[in-house]
Amino acid sequence: MLANRRNGTIYLGVTSNLAHRLYQHREGSLAGFAKEHGCHILVWFERHDDLQDARQRELRMKKWKRAWKLELIEKDNPQWRDLADKIEH
Repeated sequence: MLANRRNGTIYLGVTSNLAHRLYQHREGSLAGFAKEHGCHILVWFERHDDLQDARQRELRMKKWKRAWKLELIEKDNPQWRDLADKIEH
């Protein structure tokens, strides 16, 4: 999940290369919701061995209430720190 600030706009997506996708979002090379709302802070992520599993998880989470997403972020990242340094490049 990307955010534009603490408790701000949240973007949820799936990718097979998180480091590269984060770079694209930060450079503004991907048009769409995240760019329009300035979502470039990586506030939560999880790894999946299977991309299909990841996509299913994404689809389920996109149906979640905002409060549930906030709870998930705050459980592991209460300060909404940028987690970019936690991903493998």
